[in-house]
Amino acid sequence: MKNWQIKASLFLNYFVFAILLNSVGTVILQVQNSYGVSHGSASVLEAFKDLSIAIVSFLLSSYITRWGYKNSMLAALALVTLVCFIVPSVPGFWMTKLLFAAVGTSFALIKMSVYSTIGLVTKDEKEHISLMNFIESFFMVGVTAGYFIFSAFVDDANPQSLAWLNVYYLLGALSLAAFLLLFSATLDESAAKSPEDEAPNFAQMFQLMAVPLVLVFVLCAFFYVLIEQSIMSWLPTYNQEVLRLPTSLSIEMAGILSIATGLGRLLAGIVLRKISWYVALTSCLLIAAALVLLAIPLANGAVAGAATGWGDAPIAAFIFPLIGLFLAPIYPTINSLILSSLPKQKHGLMSGLIIVFSALGGTTGSIITGNIFGKLGGQTAFYCSLVPIGILVVGLFFFKRLQSKSSAG
Repeated sequence: MKNWQIKASLFLNYFVFAILLNSVGTVILQVQNSYGVSHGSASVLEAFKDLSIAIVSFLLSSYITRWGYKNSMLAALALVTLVCFIVPSVPGFWMTKLLFAAVGTSFALIKMSVYSTIGLVTKDEKEHISLMNFIESFFMVGVTAGYFIFSAFVDDANPQSLAWLNVYYLLGALSLAAFLLLFSATLDESAAKSPEDEAPNFAQMFQLMAVPLVLVFVLCAFFYVLIEQSIMSWLPTYNQEVLRLPTSLSIEMAGILSIATGLGRLLAGIVLRKISWYVALTSCLLIAAALVLLAIPLANGAVAGAATGWGDAPIAAFIFPLIGLFLAPIYPTINSLILSSLPKQKHGLMSGLIIVFSALGGTTGSIITGNIFGKLGGQTAFYCSLVPIGILVVGLFFFKRLQSKSSAG
C-alpha cells in the first residue's frame, strides 16, 4: 500500500500525544491530591499546554513547510521523549507545568505536520475526510488507553503518593518508538513547496483569516474545543467529587468519553461518505445537548463509598460520557472541509490557525469550567456546556452557507 509507513507513523504520533495531552484531566486530579493545589490553580495546567500550542503554532506555522513536516515531527518527538524521562526524578507542581508546556510545544509541530501531510498522501476530498476522521478516531484510542495506563499507577490507599509519576517512563519509551518509526519512513513533500517558503511571514496567516469562510471556521473550531476540553479535562474530577467514585475508578470511567469519541469518529469516517455533513453534525449537536439535560440530574444523591468498581458505578457515570459519540465527528470534519477548500501550499498556514484557535478554546473552556466547578459545583459547570453547543449550532449554519458559496465559486 502506497505511503503505508508514513500513514502508520501519523497514527502512532497521534496515539502518543493523545495520551500525553489528554492526561491533563487525570493530572489535574492528581496534583490536587499529591500537591494540595486548588481547583483554580490546577486548571492552569490546561493553559500551559494550550497556550504553548497556540504560541508555537502562531510563530512557526509560516516556517513549517520550509523546515519540512518530517523534520518538525522528529524534533517534537525528541523533545517530549527527553522531558518524559526527566519528570519522575523531579516531582513538583512546577515540573508538571513544564511538562505540559513541552508537550504543547511538541504537539503544535506534530499537529501542523500531520494535518499538512494528510493532504500529501490522499487524492481527493472524500479520502481526505475519511483519513482525517480515522486518524482523529485513533487519537481517541490513545486517550482511552491513557486513562487506564495512568489509573494503573495510582495508589487509592495513599492519595499523596507520587508513584503515578513513574508512568512517564513508559510514555517516554512510546515516544522514542514513534521517533524511530518516523525516522525510518519516507515522505515526499515536494507538492507542499512554493516560492513563499523562502520568505515566510505572519501576514499570510492574517490574510487567510480575512476570508469569511476561514473566519467562521476558526470560531467553530474554538467553540468545539472549548466544549470538548471543558468536559474531558474535568470529567475525572466530576466523577470523584460529584459521583463520589474512588480516584482510580474516576480516572478509568472517564475513559468512556474517549471510547465514545473514538467510536463516533470511526463511524463518521463511514457515514459522512453517504450523507450531508451539515445534517449529520447539526443532529449530533442537538442530541449532545439532550444528553446533558438527561444525564446531569442523574448524579443527584450520589453517596461516597457506594461504588467500588464498574459493576456498581451509578448509571450517570455511563450516560454522560456518551456525549463524546455525538460531538466526535464535528472537529475532524470541519477541519477536513476547510483544508480541502485551500491549495496544498496553504495547508501549513491553515493548520497553524486551526491549532491556535483550538488551543485558545481548550484553555478558555478548562479555566472557565474549573472556576465554576470550584465555586458552584460540577453539575452547574457541566450544564454550562449548553451555551457553546448552541453557539456552535449557529456557527455551523453560517459555515455551511459560506462553504457552499466557496464550492460554487
